[in-house]
Amino acid sequence: MSQDARPLSGTVDVSIPSVARMYDYYLGGKDNYAVDRAACEELDKVVPSTRILAVNNRRFLRRVVRWLAEEQGVRQFIDHGSGLPTQDNVHEVAQRVAPDARVVYIDNDPIVLAHGRALLEENRNTAVIQADMRDTDGILGHPEVERLIDFEQPVAALFVSVLHCIPDEDDPAGLVRRVAERLVPGSFLVVCQLVSEDQATRDFVTEFMRVNTQGQWGRVRTAAELASFLDGLEILEPGLVEVSTWKPDADIGPRQLTQEWIEYGGVARKG
Repeated sequence: MSQDARPLSGTVDVSIPSVARMYDYYLGGKDNYAVDRAACEELDKVVPSTRILAVNNRRFLRRVVRWLAEEQGVRQFIDHGSGLPTQDNVHEVAQRVAPDARVVYIDNDPIVLAHGRALLEENRNTAVIQADMRDTDGILGHPEVERLIDFEQPVAALFVSVLHCIPDEDDPAGLVRRVAERLVPGSFLVVCQLVSEDQATRDFVTEFMRVNTQGQWGRVRTAAELASFLDGLEILEPGLVEVSTWKPDADIGPRQLTQEWIEYGGVARKG
């Protein structure tokens, strides 16, 4: 599969861990189930830094959206694989800077759709759609995307902690490239994913998540592999880094006590 969407479900399956709900649990949210918490506890036995990694990733998302809105004047955001709403979501950060900022959230998890629509019921500048993020044509042609996003103006496309959910056979690099091709020069792509330079860690987490999510997972990759996704784009300072070190501010996040894997990424601009 490349651009074709996989069948989407409108029901919440509480027998299978969900990546979105596991992330919610790590962030201290309440929209998760026993199966999600059990999977997190098993994962922590091998990669104990995961909760701190999730917190630092969320802080990175807040910083990067604020920077794009304040310093780069971005007023349009498409958040691929947005996950469950939590504190300081993309639209909240962007609209604090510019109330006219427009945001589209994309996720294939029905619980994300339900919670997101409830949150955004009275926000006309923001929408959440249930879609497979690999379906670029379907997403960019969706009525809500067409209503909110002007593709003749710069857009920030976000792929924050989601590319590791896409297996190699579905070509995550191709996904980033397809989206970049549809954006005008001066647009931005924000990417980060779980990486490890330790083969044993990559193999364990990849297999653990693949089995527990019944195939809703891709692969933990290396830093070099993620960098290759941005070939042809201008990677902006400070480059691709462990995300807690990307333009840190006074809101310094917790330090990982172990470095068996990290969230690694940054911002690229289309020239």
